[in-house]
Amino acid sequence: MKPKFYITTAIPYVNALPHLGHSYEMVVTDVIARYKRLAGYDVWFLTGLDENSQNCERKARELGKDPQEYVDEMAAAISSTWQALGISNDDFLRTTQPRHKEAAREFFQRAFDNGDIYKNTYDGYYCTSCEAFYEEDDLVNGSECPTHETECEWLSEENFFFSLSKYEKPLLDFHREHPEFVQPASRRNEVMAFIERGLRDFSISRTTIKWGIPTPVDEEHVIYVWFDALINYLTGVGFPADDAMYEKYWPADVHVIGKDIWRFHCIYWPAMLMSAGLPLPGKVCVHGFLTLRGEKMSKSRGIYVDPVQAVDQFGADAIRYFLVRDMPFGQDGDFSWASFVARYNADLANDLGNMLNRTLNLVKQHFDGRTPALGDLTDEDRALVEAAEAARDEYVSLMDDYAVHSGLDQALGLVRTANKYMADTQPWKVAKSGDKTRAGTILYCAMEAVRWAAVMVTPAIPTGAAGIHRQLGIADPDGQDFSTLSWGGLAADAPLGDVAPLFPRLEVTEEDDEEATASEADEAGGEPAAEAAVEDAFITFDDFMKVDLRTAEVLEAEAVPKADKLLKLTIQVGDERRTIVAGVAQHYTPEEMVGKRIAVVANLKPRKVFGIESQGMLLAGNAEDGSLVLAEFSKDIPSGSRVS
Repeated sequence: MKPKFYITTAIPYVNALPHLGHSYEMVVTDVIARYKRLAGYDVWFLTGLDENSQNCERKARELGKDPQEYVDEMAAAISSTWQALGISNDDFLRTTQPRHKEAAREFFQRAFDNGDIYKNTYDGYYCTSCEAFYEEDDLVNGSECPTHETECEWLSEENFFFSLSKYEKPLLDFHREHPEFVQPASRRNEVMAFIERGLRDFSISRTTIKWGIPTPVDEEHVIYVWFDALINYLTGVGFPADDAMYEKYWPADVHVIGKDIWRFHCIYWPAMLMSAGLPLPGKVCVHGFLTLRGEKMSKSRGIYVDPVQAVDQFGADAIRYFLVRDMPFGQDGDFSWASFVARYNADLANDLGNMLNRTLNLVKQHFDGRTPALGDLTDEDRALVEAAEAARDEYVSLMDDYAVHSGLDQALGLVRTANKYMADTQPWKVAKSGDKTRAGTILYCAMEAVRWAAVMVTPAIPTGAAGIHRQLGIADPDGQDFSTLSWGGLAADAPLGDVAPLFPRLEVTEEDDEEATASEADEAGGEPAAEAAVEDAFITFDDFMKVDLRTAEVLEAEAVPKADKLLKLTIQVGDERRTIVAGVAQHYTPEEMVGKRIAVVANLKPRKVFGIESQGMLLAGNAEDGSLVLAEFSKDIPSGSRVS
């Protein structure tokens, strides 16, 4: 029987679509889950959405929608985002589902029956954005949320409270006995300091809102979102209805969370489980934040990267690889398109891709595209085998400790060693000398090194790794795991697959927009997928007046070959005809575009997009469902009119 491994992400609110910073947690958790599957574990990977929050209800009302209708739409859009990134979750839990309502009410009842829940009046500060109550000494500038830096509300109402203070000593004892529970160690120190400061009971219900799960002991009270949300980790493994699943997977092996919510997971959650008489999880891994050129990502401020647009432009593997390779787990990381391209080119295009291509092309040239036989090993060959075994063992050790970035470095280190091995042994010269047996052994060893590296990078770049295995002639790419990593696993005389570059180099320059840093949606005025201007969130009036916004009429429209998102538009701006390339093809047909009166930036420097000179940029916005909506004008407004 396989050992079980239960891993979870936090469940975000559904009041906004995720940016790349949110995506980091999903990707790194997915990499860990995929690694554990390769290592022979029975994995259950849970993610989902927190839909019972006041934020969701407020957003729905702003849009004139029923809250359930709104969360249903957002759940579909967010799930689609995770699919685009290749997230392999086994369950997608929503806190509005009946199974979670049952679990939350059962858990509340158990804590209540244990004497840990009581009624009292709450007077204090409440942040509506993170839906958390704060003590006065936690606030900044007197009354601002430490996370969002927005004014907290002063609330006074009757609530149910959880007796957290009762668990102060049990929590201290637990953390002292299990120093591995919170990772990294620096976060554990924060947890211990917080508990030692003294714990206070916290509110777990609201009476002023109705969107949520009523408590089982008083239907007028709705369970406070954080108490409700944490219980999702139990719901996801069948609590309380499916005893077999619960017994199989609980307790969770690891919760992966962001550094802004460690207090809830490392203090509140263990105390709640103690109260309900349930086992505690094995570990809470706390990751840092991903910034954009040093600035905190924020959709409201326009400082973010859209993950779906990034995947559309560069592929899921490239985005996934950068996130987990460049950001040490537990630390903050920073994203820029320059660093993304540099990492992709160095590791995937130059090292891994080059090693694969040069090896397989030599096999095609000298062995008719069939895997050569493995002959007697020389000291150079044995050194490569030893390097591969050492890299594998260190990789496993690092990945078991969730040091994903270092684990990947072992895989790429093996590739670099194999590249040097090829340079030292020069199989092309050996083959030309007539010693095909020796040349075959060298190329076989090189192919094996690539195969081993491909298994190790599979959790991060599953599509690319499967492509490597297919090119190596392996019929079942998905069947490659650590059980296959014994030297000599490739079958001799097997035909290679189709050999083609898997990781073409990226070139990102201001002049060449065929692979520009800006996304195609930027051309349409949509959400930014490239670097935002983060130096200053504000511009002056003089800055604004430099932008020449004009009305224009679309005269002609046609698809851009080999670009699913782009349309080539011929527009009339006053007396002038221009061409604009815009990323609107997935939202408007060419026929729909003809005749529209749109707004364009008329004084934007021309630049080439897929070889076509684009002489401006049209304006559009993104609806909540992700669709693009053009900024249009009445036909009564003449073409070329200034927009002000």
